[in-house]
Amino acid sequence: MLIARVVGTAVSTIKDEKIKGRKLLIVKQTDPAGKLIGKPFVAVDLVDAGEGELVLTGHGSSARQTDLTKDCPVDAVVVAVVDTLDVDGENVFRKE
Repeated sequence: MLIARVVGTAVSTIKDEKIKGRKLLIVKQTDPAGKLIGKPFVAVDLVDAGEGELVLTGHGSSARQTDLTKDCPVDAVVVAVVDTLDVDGENVFRKE
C-alpha cells in the first residue's frame, strides 16, 4: 500500500462494465507527513474519499482482490481514509 493525497477526480462516461458506477479519483503519493512526492495516478474509490484527504491505496494484483474489484481491469484502488499517522513514536499526521 502507498500513502497518497486525493488531488482531483476523473470522469469517464465510457468505461468497462465492471467499473461502471465507481468514482475515479486522481491521487498523488506522499511521504508519511503528507508532502506530495509522486506523479498523479487514477484509483477506483472504494471508501467514498474526498478531495484533499490522505488515503491508503492498493496497487497491481492487490487492487483486484477486494469484493468490489474482483476480476476488474483496475490497477489502483483507494482502500482507506487516514485518520492519523505515527512514525517513530511521533504523530506526523492527524485528520482535522
